[in-house]
Amino acid sequence: MYRIISGKWKSKRISAPKNFEVRPTTDFAKEALFSIIENRFNLDIASSSVLDLFAGIGSISLEFASRGCNDVNSVEMNAKHSGFIHTSAAELEMGMQVKVHRGDVFEFLKKNRNRKSYEIVVADPPFDMEEKKYDELISLVLNNNYVKENGVFILEHQSRMKLQHPNLLDTRKYGNVSFSFFKPNEKENESSVEMEGEN
Repeated sequence: MYRIISGKWKSKRISAPKNFEVRPTTDFAKEALFSIIENRFNLDIASSSVLDLFAGIGSISLEFASRGCNDVNSVEMNAKHSGFIHTSAAELEMGMQVKVHRGDVFEFLKKNRNRKSYEIVVADPPFDMEEKKYDELISLVLNNNYVKENGVFILEHQSRMKLQHPNLLDTRKYGNVSFSFFKPNEKENESSVEMEGEN
């Protein structure tokens, strides 16, 4: 079970079947996360586009939708979990806001390179995922134009894992869960590229 913290469906409790093996982000951590998105990164959630990777049963996706975001894209490999997000969104009249993509996150990121950029990309991979897969995930998101210039990539991970990357801006710890915030890659100066081509 998890709770939507704010927005249209504030305090709404979402109950998943008991046989679902999921680890929804705690209310405390989720509240802190959205405060950081709005106050530190000055992102207007209602006008942002969101990519939610390893979406689980939709705790983060539905939170964005409840807060007025009309472009939430949830990627989840587990068929039961992705179906649950779809059903929950429909029941809460969020069906037009939340688009569910069932499939492997890494394959999704490879297949959709440079197709669409988002203000907010969130990833909550399984805590037992290998560290080299975390590195691959960060690389796929940042090197394939998934994050807009004013956007942010947020990676949830175990607090004992210490991530290092030139784009890492900050890591916030909430018990055994931490959020790491990455800035997008800087765009090359197009005019300098053009001049190099002329020489």
